[in-house]
Amino acid sequence: MLKIRDVTRRFGANTAVDNVALEIPNGQMVGVIGRSGAGKSTLLRMINRLIDPTEGSIIFEETEVSALSGPALRRWQRDCAMIFQQFNLVPRLDVLTNVLLGRLNHRSTSLNLLGMFSREERAQAIASLERLGIAQASLQPAGTLSGGQQQRVAIARALMQQPKMILADEPIASLDPMNAKVVMDSLQDINLRDGITVVTNLHTLDTARAYCSRIIGMAAGKVVFDGAPEDLTREAVHMVYGADPDGDEISEAITSTSIAASRPRKSAPSLTPAFAST
Repeated sequence: MLKIRDVTRRFGANTAVDNVALEIPNGQMVGVIGRSGAGKSTLLRMINRLIDPTEGSIIFEETEVSALSGPALRRWQRDCAMIFQQFNLVPRLDVLTNVLLGRLNHRSTSLNLLGMFSREERAQAIASLERLGIAQASLQPAGTLSGGQQQRVAIARALMQQPKMILADEPIASLDPMNAKVVMDSLQDINLRDGITVVTNLHTLDTARAYCSRIIGMAAGKVVFDGAPEDLTREAVHMVYGADPDGDEISEAITSTSIAASRPRKSAPSLTPAFAST
């Protein structure tokens, strides 16, 4: 169980995350939605401890993550793998080596300095690449791959950490619909087959509905919706996204990355009229 207790993060006078309280059981696949600047990325970065909360605490399996430092913090960042929108690969290194870098927090400093990986680690890396359907590119420089391929390499690297949780910060934001589907299918497979908790920030409602068993909506740093996909009604969408500059409700069609929805259509999909409060 991940427990986020009254967490706030301020940057000067700006409050990016405002008194957020959540509990995420092990094994859930959670989508966090909201406008840009709603606090989604800041929340994930605090969970991974890339940045610290200004107030509040983050607890995982009775360990106060927000108080960790030194080797204990590095172990947490090993157990809580992070996938980024921009992949964060080393472009000049081959794909296999990029995936093997996921083992760094499992190894001694001397082995890391020598850059030596065991036969078992290499076999594990190849297996991870095969699982993601990208093993044929294992000897290519990572920078020569397409965006969708690079994101799959990043997921394979995260698997090498043998994590208890995966955080994905806008993992499909820069991908075309076909590659977005491949990446989301991969994250869902990891969640279902391995039982690993996945928390992913998403801009697209159709993706959140299709892949996540729980959706958390953020606006102005606060959680304004927390429920099942079927509870994400028109009123709930309005709470998360507000209105467009003309004061009209946001059309769900503009938040879609699905192949079908990318073609012109006569009208936006209808939403359930009743709002289920949480």
